Amino acid sequence: MRGVYTNRRAHYEYELLERFEAGISLTGSEVKSIRAGGVDFRDAFARLAGGNVDLEGLYIPTYTEATYNNHEPRRTRRLLLHREEIAKMKRGLEQKGLTLIPTRLYAKGRYFKVELALARGKKLHDKRRAEAEKTVQRELRSL
Repeated sequence: MRGVYTNRRAHYEYELLERFEAGISLTGSEVKSIRAGGVDFRDAFARLAGGNVDLEGLYIPTYTEATYNNHEPRRTRRLLLHREEIAKMKRGLEQKGLTLIPTRLYAKGRYFKVELALARGKKLHDKRRAEAEKTVQRELRSL
């Protein structure tokens, strides 16, 4: 079993401002599928809807050993957060240009948690600057 699944594109595409830890509501076949591996964060995002936070677009493959009761791979999943955290996210999302994206999925005890980040999209020149800084740091480490 892999311990942590990370959204590596999130660090490249977004400037991550504030992070939140949320529980995730899963079915039994989803839990077994996550433990087997293959989670994909491509096109995943979180949305505030009716006072709740929902995770959309997270791909959890169907579990091959499951019965007729298998899950939809890209279904909307409810995230479990405290009311104060949801209010904080809502205030952040009201700012122009901010979005809520999942950065990690990991097991904590017997439960799975999702790390969400309030993020601002990077422009092309920001990505180039970050890449140049990364190259400089790599060269300094090799000396």
